[in-house]
Amino acid sequence: MILSCQNIQKSFGDTPILKNINFNIEEHDKAAIIGINGAGKTTLLRIILGELSYDSGNVVIGRDVRLGYLSQQASDNLNSTVYDAMKEAKGYILEMESRIRALEEEMKDKTGDELESVLEAYNRLTTRYDHENGYAYESEITGVLKGLGFSTSDYDRHISTLSGGQKMRIALGRLLLSHPDIIILDEPTNHLDMPSISWLEGYLSAYSGAVIAVSHDRYFIDRISNKIIEIDQGVSTVFNGSYSFYSTEKAKIRQAKINAYMKQQDEIQHEEAVITKLKQFNREKSIKRAESREKKLDKIDRLEKPTEVNADMRLTLTPVTESGEDVLLVQGLTKSFGDNRLFTDIGIDIKRGEKVALIGGNGTGKTTILKIINRLESKDSGTITLGSRVRIGYFDQEHHDLDPTKSIFDEMSDSFPEMNNTKIRNVLAAFLFTGEDVFKTIGELSGGERGRLSLAKLMLSPANFLILDEPTNHLDIPSKEILEDALSNYTGTILTVSHDRYFINKTATRILELRNKVLTNYKGNYDFYEENRDRIYELQNADNENADKTENMTKQGFSIVSTEEYAKENKKSSKEEYENSKAEYARQRKLASDLKKVEGAIERAETRIAEIDEEMSLPENGTNAELLARLTEEREALDAELTELYERWEEIQS
Repeated sequence: MILSCQNIQKSFGDTPILKNINFNIEEHDKAAIIGINGAGKTTLLRIILGELSYDSGNVVIGRDVRLGYLSQQASDNLNSTVYDAMKEAKGYILEMESRIRALEEEMKDKTGDELESVLEAYNRLTTRYDHENGYAYESEITGVLKGLGFSTSDYDRHISTLSGGQKMRIALGRLLLSHPDIIILDEPTNHLDMPSISWLEGYLSAYSGAVIAVSHDRYFIDRISNKIIEIDQGVSTVFNGSYSFYSTEKAKIRQAKINAYMKQQDEIQHEEAVITKLKQFNREKSIKRAESREKKLDKIDRLEKPTEVNADMRLTLTPVTESGEDVLLVQGLTKSFGDNRLFTDIGIDIKRGEKVALIGGNGTGKTTILKIINRLESKDSGTITLGSRVRIGYFDQEHHDLDPTKSIFDEMSDSFPEMNNTKIRNVLAAFLFTGEDVFKTIGELSGGERGRLSLAKLMLSPANFLILDEPTNHLDIPSKEILEDALSNYTGTILTVSHDRYFINKTATRILELRNKVLTNYKGNYDFYEENRDRIYELQNADNENADKTENMTKQGFSIVSTEEYAKENKKSSKEEYENSKAEYARQRKLASDLKKVEGAIERAETRIAEIDEEMSLPENGTNAELLARLTEEREALDAELTELYERWEEIQS
């Protein structure tokens, strides 16, 4: 154990933030701290770092353990170039290198015992230098810079010329290069594009030390973590596993807590009813009995109502009218800004009911495409055709649809004049705007609050084609889940730009990747894209000799859509290809159905085994030989059934 938080409590004034925080970090742990906005995650990090005092408890850090911290704010105190700033993080290596050179000079003039002493110091230092990867530190620097999205042309740029996001990436790179025993990260993916996030995931997963990360990026958490520390109502709960494991277990625990809370509430209400009835008898004995029951009721350790964030914000998206089969056709789209050519001759074809995610690195032109479709940006060439009865609802990540001078209430009232005040209040309450909050001006709102207001407007729009630009920005995990559920159940059509890979994986049925000015189509979710993107990249560069390979890969579920031929090729799909696709879809559905049935049978068998074990352990059954024999026989049969079920499950998964 290199870090332990024991019963940490922290309040600001009369408001408790952290009530009971307990967890340990081992030498190679990769831990994620999660919780809703305001749960106290950053407060906890500052306590661990010694930047903030706490009211009670203990923070125990192992001897000689070095902490490295990346906050959400970029530092402006670096007065050097990009490369030199990264090199400064290797100061301890440079000092060792300087000392090694000095010892080499000393050895020239030494003999005998003096030479032996210098040689011993030299060997110790070079061994440590090698252990710290000193001979390859320059390669490590360039590798980190490349991984974080910097090109060699950026190396000589002065830090002062960088954007806030680039400065954050420099701060992250310096932290990684310093090799602390525990890397502490606060929202590290906020300023990274997908390739950089993917690189960081690999780096942290292979990191020899420990990592503690606060993040709303669930895909990132899932990839790096072996421990989830959840803060809920000021109390920590540790889950030993990935985010996917946590999500499943949390749902079970939450339901159990809800059941226990509801059961206790029923018991309390029943007891209160009995007490009331006894008092109504108005007899000395009945009143005494009522008072006795009241004392017992007062001593009950009452359960807190479980946090049900998903029930607080309510989002329902329903298209008023259905569009035609063809929703959007983009052909030959080209766009440049000065000498910067974003893309050339790209095509997009979206049908009714599709949920398409447009992804790509920062600056590739994703948001520009959305703006061109919405006629907020001009195009250089190409055509954009909307289908019959298509009504667009646009979610702008910069929220240009909101007037910063208006109040929340006035924004809704002016946008939907047919709505009465009660209806407006009810809609705003569904998005967590209640009481006097509705009269705040939009200019006062946080990014998350503006996002919620834009979603409220979107919910009321008559759109059947949603175009969403980074809709999960500034949303905490529960709010993202609400949005995911709403979009998954949406019967209209969706085109979204997002860096949130977990969100994409949950909501997208097709992915368009904009890379190297080329648009590539993936007929699947983000997991499918991750699995096939390297082969797709090769396919983008396929020449005529690779035509057979191209055709084969197309049938597997992806194709190139980098020119206006995209639309034509779509219409040329042969009957054979259609039938193959239909058969594969049917096969996948059957496998999914079989898997669900097997998993259900496994769950039932495991539940019954647990029930049998509990029944056999009851003292009153200890002497019932007939019952125990019957239970033992049933359990053995269930064990054999489970073995077969597990084998079948593995067959389906393979």
